[in-house]
Amino acid sequence: MPRRPPMIRPSQGFSLIEVLVVVSLIALLVGMVGTSVYRSLDGVKVRQAGKDLVTALRYTRGQAIVAREERTLNVDVEKKTFRAPEQKAVELPDGVDVTIRTAAFDLDRSVGKVRFFPDGSSTGAQITLTAGERSWLISVGWLTGEIALETGADS
Repeated sequence: MPRRPPMIRPSQGFSLIEVLVVVSLIALLVGMVGTSVYRSLDGVKVRQAGKDLVTALRYTRGQAIVAREERTLNVDVEKKTFRAPEQKAVELPDGVDVTIRTAAFDLDRSVGKVRFFPDGSSTGAQITLTAGERSWLISVGWLTGEIALETGADS
């Protein structure tokens, strides 16, 4: 009986090319997710800094009304801090920049001031917080002292 040569069985594993394609796809997906997470971190930083600043502005306005005397919130553009009356200075997170537009007599070198009066009115201001491509605009109305926040605007 003639002997047959042994049959070659098809491979049960994956070829090198198949493995490389899958690894490449995984690397591409991880890169896209990483970029998305990094961009959202900028948004979180700006959002939290904006909320903290709005809280400090509302506190300052409330103090002016309750104490029946003028109160001032200071924003230091160079040091990237803000300070409500009788409070410690709050430092903005790394990567968050601040600009302020307020009355000329309330600007002192790198410090801009937002004054609130006993009737709740203010000198008015526009404060912009920026991190990466994300920015928030905080507006303080001069007549009513109303504090408005435009959130998550792309610059």
